[in-house]
Amino acid sequence: MTGLARAGGLVLGFAADRAFGDPRRGHPVAGFGRLAGALERRIHGDDRARGVLHAGILVGGAVALGVASERAVASRPLARTALTALATWVVLGGRSLEREAAAVRARLAAGDLPGARRRLTHLVGRDTAALDEGEVARAVVESIAENTSDAVVAPLVWGAVAGVPGLLGYRAANTLDAMVGHRTARYERFGWASARLDDVVNLPASRLAGVLAVALGEDPGSAATAWRRDARRHPSPNAGVVESTFAGALGIRLGGTNTYHGDRVEHRAVMGVGRAPEPVDIARATHLARRVDGAALAVGAAAVLALAVLRRSR
Repeated sequence: MTGLARAGGLVLGFAADRAFGDPRRGHPVAGFGRLAGALERRIHGDDRARGVLHAGILVGGAVALGVASERAVASRPLARTALTALATWVVLGGRSLEREAAAVRARLAAGDLPGARRRLTHLVGRDTAALDEGEVARAVVESIAENTSDAVVAPLVWGAVAGVPGLLGYRAANTLDAMVGHRTARYERFGWASARLDDVVNLPASRLAGVLAVALGEDPGSAATAWRRDARRHPSPNAGVVESTFAGALGIRLGGTNTYHGDRVEHRAVMGVGRAPEPVDIARATHLARRVDGAALAVGAAAVLALAVLRRSR
């Protein structure tokens, strides 16, 4: 029954995310962020050891909360299903990602480039004030690709592997990376542990997302070629996989020069060999992401059920 409850909870939580997106108010992830910020203010220092302590307390606490929650409903399958569904809904971000991408696209379609630039700040950390229409489209597609793995596939993978502790622990690690995993003077050392932990926990999901993007994209051959040729040149071991496969699958070119915090310039390797992105590619990337999301859910739920059957047969 544990396997059925876990698989059912993942499916119900995924459906809730598709229907409602993130909770509008009182989002638990926002509360976690405030807690993480408060702890950072108390223990921050230009020291990797302090960063390890920061990540360990917060991620360990999230995992412990998940373990305690599952134990509290261990003998009640319906309650365990509901708990897994709630945790899945809380940590997934697929629907909200689509909404933000669509909002930028709508502004571009209306000829409102300044509005598109402002809305784009909800999706990316790069400076957007000077981006032209094509660069805005590139930023959105890159965000869709990376967050398909980070905000949907990875939570489903960890939910399938470890249930509620996996869901909460993953989201804690990913949130900390977004908060402190930056190469800035404040976080170069302190954020090292959070950045490296996020790289590790996203490794399996980014590969699954890459395989699904190859299989479900418009041009599987080009997607596979882009992965093999371009992914390793990206500074992230995970984002390179999904950005290269999305670029190849869509027949476009991602990567290039990005500016952060007004003065830090990164020249990212080019992913794919197609044309430069256009606003129409935002919708195409969204459709591919939706297919990858659904397939990842199917893989995760099927793996949970198959493992449960295998255990019962022994």
